[in-house]
Amino acid sequence: MTLERFARVVQADLRSVDGVIRARLKSAVPLVDQVAEHIISGGGKRLRPLLVVLAARACGQQGTSHIEAAAFIEFIHTATLLHDDVVDSSSLRRGRDTANEVFGNPASVLVGDFVYSRAFQMMAGLAPAQPVMEIMAEATNVIAEGEVLQLMNCPQSDTTEQR
Repeated sequence: MTLERFARVVQADLRSVDGVIRARLKSAVPLVDQVAEHIISGGGKRLRPLLVVLAARACGQQGTSHIEAAAFIEFIHTATLLHDDVVDSSSLRRGRDTANEVFGNPASVLVGDFVYSRAFQMMAGLAPAQPVMEIMAEATNVIAEGEVLQLMNCPQSDTTEQR
């Protein structure tokens, strides 16, 4: 079964996730909106939201909390991409100019921070927020440490797989 076939099964949920992503990235600050629109219009596979939605449906999830969860998982991924492109001095992602190329490094980093914080606002709004917050706080901390390790080891060609 292909990824597209899985996505078709939960197509309505994925459209809802995209709607939540657009709505929750809105800001009163125009530059945040501009960078957010640049990110959203860049597309992507939305693999993480697909996995969240499929898992929720497989577990019999009713309601819409899984839609919010899928969106905040995508936000965390998006924030890491914004930061990665700055750290790596990337100018292209998915065949288009990166946000840092279009808007500059400071805007990309700060909007990445906005996207991270928005994800945590969304998590806090879930009914059983505490366990979700704990897991996601730990995960984002591990991601950040991993990025710093990558930065430290980048110039070392003899870095081991374990390191």
